[in-house]
Amino acid sequence: MAMVQPIATRRSATGIPTGKLAMWWLLGSEITIFGGLLVSYIMMRIMYAPWAEAAAHTNTLAGSINTFVLLTSSLFAVLAHHAAEQKNGKLAAFYLWLTIGGALTFLVVKGLEWTNEIRHGFTITANSFWSFYYTAAGLHGLHVIAGATAMAIVSFDCLRGKNLQRVELVGIYWHFVDIVWIFLFPLLYIAK
Repeated sequence: MAMVQPIATRRSATGIPTGKLAMWWLLGSEITIFGGLLVSYIMMRIMYAPWAEAAAHTNTLAGSINTFVLLTSSLFAVLAHHAAEQKNGKLAAFYLWLTIGGALTFLVVKGLEWTNEIRHGFTITANSFWSFYYTAAGLHGLHVIAGATAMAIVSFDCLRGKNLQRVELVGIYWHFVDIVWIFLFPLLYIAK
């Protein structure tokens, strides 16, 4: 018996699969959120000199490790998509779990980094830079958790050979999470 796909994955007035179109709409709204954060950060950094002094205390090594981890996890997301295109659900699930491992590693490094910063008095209430830092990095961390959760859900379908098109969708989301970090990393860690 042939497996029937939900109508939402078969039909599209735009020529773009409905799931992919929905993902791009979601990312458009996310770009607005993170774009506003980044522009606000740049304006405050230019107008408020003490931010440079506060930024000098961020942990560049932790930020660099997390950059490497996220970029590597993006490679695994690409490999998962390739495996899904080849109809190899088990391999796609394997790569999704490697990507999830990258997400978890990112969160552990971020947790250790924040613990150290808080021990040194750099809390969310220390000054406006640290308020922004924890807000931006925390919002990004929530997106890492959301991406890892979505990949875990998709991976279980992959193991059964179902809905393999979703691997591309979670991959698109994960690449967005990585791109946001590529903007946050230099602003928060390098531009001291």
